[in-house]
Amino acid sequence: MATLKDVAKLANVDISTVSRALNNTSYVHPETKKRIMKAVKELSYKPNVLARGLRQGKLNTIAAVMPMLSFSVFDEVVSGIEEAARREGFATLIVNTGGDEQAEKESLEKLRNGFVDGLIIAGTGANHRLVRDIRTEMPVVQVIRRLDEAISSVVVDYVDVGQRATAHLLEKGCTHIGLINGSMKISPYAERYEGYRKALKKKKLEEITTEHDSKLRGMKYGYDCAMELLAENKKLDAILAATDAQGIGVLRALKEKKLRVPDDIRVISMTGHRVGDMLETSLTSMELPGAEIGAHAAEMLIREINAGSEKQQPVQHLKFQAVLAERETTA
Repeated sequence: MATLKDVAKLANVDISTVSRALNNTSYVHPETKKRIMKAVKELSYKPNVLARGLRQGKLNTIAAVMPMLSFSVFDEVVSGIEEAARREGFATLIVNTGGDEQAEKESLEKLRNGFVDGLIIAGTGANHRLVRDIRTEMPVVQVIRRLDEAISSVVVDYVDVGQRATAHLLEKGCTHIGLINGSMKISPYAERYEGYRKALKKKKLEEITTEHDSKLRGMKYGYDCAMELLAENKKLDAILAATDAQGIGVLRALKEKKLRVPDDIRVISMTGHRVGDMLETSLTSMELPGAEIGAHAAEMLIREINAGSEKQQPVQHLKFQAVLAERETTA
C-alpha cells in the first residue's frame, strides 16, 4: 500500500508539501500540486482518514447504529439524530445491522477506523466489550437500549411502560394477559417484563409469556407468538406486544382466528410508533418520543465531541416517560 512518503518521492517534493496539497491547509504552487495529484493517482494512494481527522480535530460526522429502521421507533430516533446533528453542522452515517450480531460487529470495527467522530448505538448486546473499547477512542451514546452503565444513554422507563400497559388491561377487566417478549439480555425486553410481572403480582394473576428465536422481532414474530399464545391459553383475553410491528402481526393472527378486537381480546403495543394510529383497527400503544430521544442523544454526543478528549464528559443517563394512547384495540 502506497504511503505519503511514496507520493512525495514520485512527485519529487517534501512530505509536508504533499500533506499541504492534499489537506488544502496552505498554498501549493499549481504545477507542484498537479504533479502531486498525478503521483497520487499513479500510486492509487489512499489517505489515512483517521490521521487526517486527528490533524483537523474532527470529521464532523457521527454514526447511528440501529438494529432496524422500517416499522419501528428507530426510524423516528434516527430522524431526531439527523436533525439535531445537522443543526450542529454534523453529518450522520446510518448503519442498519438487521439485529445481526456479526453485522453489528463488522460495522463497529469499520466505524472505529476513523470514519466518524462518535457513535450512537442501539446494540444487540453481543458486542458490549467492543463498544466499551470504542468508547476509549471516541464518544459513544446508547439509545433506546442501555446495555452498559459505564456508557451514556438516552432511554425510556420501560418498567413503567410494562406496568402501566398491564394495569390498563387489568382496569378493562382482563385477567389472562399474554406478553410477547424478546431476549432478556436486551434491557427494554427485560424491563418491560419486570413491569408486567409487578402489575400481575399485585392482582395475584398468572404470567403468560412467549419468546421465539428471531433476530428481527417484527410483524411475523408478533404473528407467530400470538398464534402460540392463543393455542396454549384458551382463556386469553389480552396481548401485550413489544412493538407496533409485532402488534400488527398480532392483529393478523386474531383476524385469522376470527377473534374480535376488542370484544373478544384486547391488544396493546408497548413501543408506540406513528403507524399505530393509521391501522384499520387503530392500535392502543405506549407512545415513545422517538425523535426527541434521538435529538437528545445527538446533542449529548456532539457536546462530548466538541469538548475534546482533554475534557471528558461525565457519564449521563437520560430517561423519558412513555404516554398511553388509547385507541380501538382496547377501547
